[in-house]
Formats: sequence, C-alpha cells, structure tokens
Amino acid sequence: MKVGISKEEVEVEEQPLSPMARVFQSPEVDYCAVTIMGFKTTFCPDVLLDALRHNVSKHPRFSTKLSEDGAKWIEVQVNVEDHVVIPNIDPEEIGEDGQGFVDDYISSLTTIPLDRSRPLWDMHILNVKTSDAEAVGVIRSHHSLGDGMSLISLMLACTHKTSDPDNTAIPSLKRRQAVPHGLRKQGWFLRSIFTFSSTMRLIWNTFVDMLLLLATILFLEDTKTPLKGGADVGRNPTRFYRRTISLDDIKLIKNVMNMTINDVLLGVTQAALSRHLNRIYGKKNEEEGVLTSNQNHLPSKLRFRAGCTVNLRSDIGFKPLEDMMAKNSRCRWGNYFSFIVLPLSISLQTDPLVYLKISKSTMARKKHSYHAALVYFIIKIILKVFGAKAAAAIFNRPVVNLTTCVSNVIGPMDEISFRGHPIAYIAPSNYGQSQALLVHYMSYAGKMIISLAVDPTVIPDPQKICDDMEESLKDMKAALLERGLL
Repeated sequence: MKVGISKEEVEVEEQPLSPMARVFQSPEVDYCAVTIMGFKTTFCPDVLLDALRHNVSKHPRFSTKLSEDGAKWIEVQVNVEDHVVIPNIDPEEIGEDGQGFVDDYISSLTTIPLDRSRPLWDMHILNVKTSDAEAVGVIRSHHSLGDGMSLISLMLACTHKTSDPDNTAIPSLKRRQAVPHGLRKQGWFLRSIFTFSSTMRLIWNTFVDMLLLLATILFLEDTKTPLKGGADVGRNPTRFYRRTISLDDIKLIKNVMNMTINDVLLGVTQAALSRHLNRIYGKKNEEEGVLTSNQNHLPSKLRFRAGCTVNLRSDIGFKPLEDMMAKNSRCRWGNYFSFIVLPLSISLQTDPLVYLKISKSTMARKKHSYHAALVYFIIKIILKVFGAKAAAAIFNRPVVNLTTCVSNVIGPMDEISFRGHPIAYIAPSNYGQSQALLVHYMSYAGKMIISLAVDPTVIPDPQKICDDMEESLKDMKAALLERGLL
C-alpha cells in the first residue's frame, strides 16, 4: 500500500545548516545517531506509518534534504514508506536467538549509508522477541539533523506516559548554582575575593585546557591499549550492547558523596575500564609466561582520555518540540553542543570510592573552564574562514587521538508509550566515529541504561565491560554500606 504523497521536491525554502551540522556533513565526520527501543508488545507497523503521515511534515529537519553542496536544507514532500523498513523475518531462521538476530541486523545498518537524495533518517521495526522485549524499533538519523537532546525531545513529543495517556513525559533539568549557597550570606568583601579567585582560576583552567587541546590536535595521542581504535575504525561495522543498572543506587551514592549523577557515572566508567584492561593485560602476561604475585597488571603512566559532550544551550531542560523549533529559543533544536577532554584514571584501586573522588575532582575542574564554548566558537570561525573541510579536520583530530567518548542524557522518569505500545527500554548511541568504544548513559523509568557502541575487531568482548560496570557500581555501594554511610 502506497501513500498518496508525491516524491517530487517542493523547494519552498532553503535554510542554512548550523556550524556543527556543516561539520557533520564532511566525509571525515560522517556520524549517525541510532536510538534502539524495546517494546513490551508486538509492534503494529500501520500505527507508525499513520503517525508519520500526519506528523513528519511538521518537523523541518525530517522533511528536508541536503542541497548538493551540503550547505542548506531544502524542503521536500516525504513518502513515509520510503523511510520505514519492516523486514520479512522467518521465525524458524531466528530460533531462540532473537537478541543475536537483532544485534546482527542493527550492526548491518552501520554499513549502509543513508540516502542523501531524501531526508536523512529511517526507521526499522523488528517484531522479534528478545529477553526483555517483544519487538524492537531502530531509529537511524544523520547527526546533522540534531544532537542527542534534540532527538530525545522529538521522541518525547511523540509519546505519552503509559499510566496517563493525556500527559507527555518531559523531564525537568536545571543547572547547579555557580555560587555556593553559604557564600551568599557573607559580606561583599568575601564575595569579592571569591569572585576574583574564581575568575583567575577560570582563565587559567581555560588556558591550560586549550593548550592541551592544541597538543592533542597536533601530536598528543593516548596510549595504545586494547580499547584504542584508529583512523579507520569509523569505516568498520559497529555493534551495540546495553546493560541496565539501578538509578536508585546511583542516586544513593550521589547523595552520600555529595556529587552529581555525572560524577558517579564517570567514576563507574573509570573503575570498569580499569578492571577490564587489568584483566586483559593479566591474561597477556600469563600467555607470555610473565608470572607475578602482583594483581595490578596495568602499565604505568597510561594516558587514557575521553571526549565528553557538553550541552551549550542556555536552557538545558527539555522543552515541548514547538518551543525548541521557535526562533531565538533558549533551548533550540539542532547541534548546539561541544566537547571537553576528560583524563580518566585507569588504575587498580583497593578502595572503589577512590574512583568517585577522582571523578568528582576531575569534573569540578572541567566545569570551571570555557573549553567547550571556545571549541564551538573556534570551529564556527574556521568554518567561515576556511570552509567545512578544515573545520571537520579540527573537530576530528582530537577524536582520533582520544580513546573513547562518554555522554549522558536524561530521559523520562516514567514509563512511556507510543500509541499504545509501552516502551521497555531506550538505548541511544552513535556510529561513524574513529573510536572503538563509545559509552552512552540514559535514565529511563527509574533505571539507568548503559549503551556501548564498539568495533568488534578491536573489542571482541564488550559484554564483559558491561559486567565490569555493573560490578563496579555494586562495589561502590557495598563500600558505603561497610562504612555505615547508607
């Protein structure tokens, strides 16, 4: 059945791409976002097609294609059936390994480029039963359409709370106060001293961060480890893995340690990757006949860094989709993000809380810097002066020289449904980067979902990283219990 919508282009309006969207159009930075959703019921494709027919034209980025030079968006009429794929699946061929079939299918998508003659997105419906879902949906979109916050906002606009169909599930989020609450009650002299000292540290931190970024662009590369990819990794098939951990446990640790959820997640990431690398190096030493009673097999002076995405919007909370699309919105749609470089402490600690203390200190230091805003500004200037190719090269060089990338997106606190189809999990990720490991976190319905994107030729056992993350969180909670802090 075909929808009665013409495929003929209607060039009503041409809109220029944002600076970061231009960067993502370069062959060196050809990134795609993937959102994997598990549904609690078998999915009816007609429901999705009907929703798209009525709503896709309301969203400019999902009803526009790129101009030939990749500099503007051109509005077109969309045949939604060209963007929805429902493969014929033989249950006997799948057998009991539904998850394996889904993983293979999604991995195969990373080798198939999006069709640039039409809007850069598609959706895939797999009515395959897995261990935690009755069906799986995959949304694939080019990163130039929008960043993680934009895509999650779109998803929230299309869904509703399962328990209250008339209510959407838009989580609120506020920035922390920059000035400590206790200092507000002090006199003007102490506040002036604090402001001056804070400004000096801000300038110094920014200078050091930009100097290190320049070194990373030119020559400073992370230590070659079993998790380090290379320039050609982005061309290889990517596989996606996920694990669900307790959001309540993360919040407990956050409150006791007086830190943020991002601090806890960074601590868990450091602890898990330290475990994983230590096990790999220990096995390598055993195979080479190097015997030692020391349980620490990690090399000394290991340089291991992560790129961490930073939302640059002045209003970081989620807003209704129409507000994000409005002109001069404080929380606008698009790619309004930058990144910072986080040095990870890859070491074997006897006290798991040490990882948390290190992550808290690292994040506090990085927050007190204009690194992210300056990177966005510099890329914007280079784009105007030297063009998209030069801007993409500046953006991509640090990515190649860093080991991994970490991001966290807040999601709905309640279970949501899409037109009567309850969603069991949401796992956002990306592919196309020159890194063998990407780590994405997303909270959803009282859970924290870890989503890994890996190059299987570099990391053949990513499930063990998920195991290490789960065990690291348990160890941190156990350490607090032993000290009577919980």
